[in-house]
Amino acid sequence: MKSTFEKMGGTYTLGADGIYYPNLVSTDEEPHYGKYGMMRKTYLKEHRPVMYSLYMLEDRLTEHLNVVDDEAQERMDILVRQMMEKQGITEELKVRDQMEWVRVVNGIRSRAEEIVLKELVYI
Repeated sequence: MKSTFEKMGGTYTLGADGIYYPNLVSTDEEPHYGKYGMMRKTYLKEHRPVMYSLYMLEDRLTEHLNVVDDEAQERMDILVRQMMEKQGITEELKVRDQMEWVRVVNGIRSRAEEIVLKELVYI
């Protein structure tokens, strides 16, 4: 008679001590997520514990965090570039008045990050 683990496709290996041990191999991919992936993980833990547990049980948490982080980074790049173009922020301004350029770009990054957090991380 097969165990539930075997019915689900699991296998066992006979150890040197005569005991059968389940072959547990994570199918989860390697984590490469950064800031936004960590923020998403914290959000899920604190505000969506059922969803967090489901991702953990299905062994999809790392994959989910990697995807969220990649999408957030890509969205940030696009938004910052578009906002800079719309406001006419150029390299000429950077050369002419570096402090003004830094001020404007930091403001743009802050607004873009608010959008990304609302659209991708805190949902």
